[in-house]
Amino acid sequence: MSAVDPAAVTPAAVSPRQARAHFRSGADVPTAGWAPGHTQVNLISVPADWAADVRLFCERNPQPCPVLDITEPGSWETRLAPNADLRTEVPRYRVWENGELVAEPADVLSCWRDDLVTFLIGCSFTFESRLAAEGVPLRHIEQGRNVSMYVTNRTCRPAGRLSGPLVVSMRPVPARLVGTACRVTRAMPAVHGAPVHAGDPAALGIRDLARPDFGDPVAALPGDVPVFWACGVTPQAAVMASRPPFALTHAPGRMFITDILDEHYRAP
Repeated sequence: MSAVDPAAVTPAAVSPRQARAHFRSGADVPTAGWAPGHTQVNLISVPADWAADVRLFCERNPQPCPVLDITEPGSWETRLAPNADLRTEVPRYRVWENGELVAEPADVLSCWRDDLVTFLIGCSFTFESRLAAEGVPLRHIEQGRNVSMYVTNRTCRPAGRLSGPLVVSMRPVPARLVGTACRVTRAMPAVHGAPVHAGDPAALGIRDLARPDFGDPVAALPGDVPVFWACGVTPQAAVMASRPPFALTHAPGRMFITDILDEHYRAP
């Protein structure tokens, strides 16, 4: 199929099914702002003999790795989006061998394996519609960029053969709205919850906000404060550190969009 021109559609006006169809036919764009109000998730698929390690890693590190669904071995289906195909409906994937990135294909049909177990992990894009509703600007969407993500100096709790650093996403927030951003996201622990830090990036070992490890640099406006949330790219950092023989993930910022409403993961 020929690629879909993202300029030909309005991301904020499409349904999750329509968004996934665009990605399946070749559109490769960050998913922030697409199908707003619907939950987006990170994806990591590993051979079944590594699944217990990933499960335990997520249980021990629930803020960066809140699990929303786990598939049966070999299955490409999820209850979060019935009839969707996890192998084809992400804008871009990553293929890992022994901790090395070897490809970034538009689908993973050719390298899919019958022993793969897929973990779908909560994503901070899910709380962005609520932030916007509360008047918190989303600078990356305003600027047409992917969110900025950074590897930190904080170490996740190891699990079996899996270990690695915490990865965070950053959003510049006007100082007067930092409290609002904390309140809104604290109520959504299934999609990373409250920020892990606000203010000086050096406290997380981040030297230069203009040089993110993943995603794009996002410009702050005068009066903005950098606010950092635990990020679902953390398992990819663990893959790089722990070097499992094979893994599949989404490309950072290019998520799987589910049929579940964001409000489903908002605490009463």
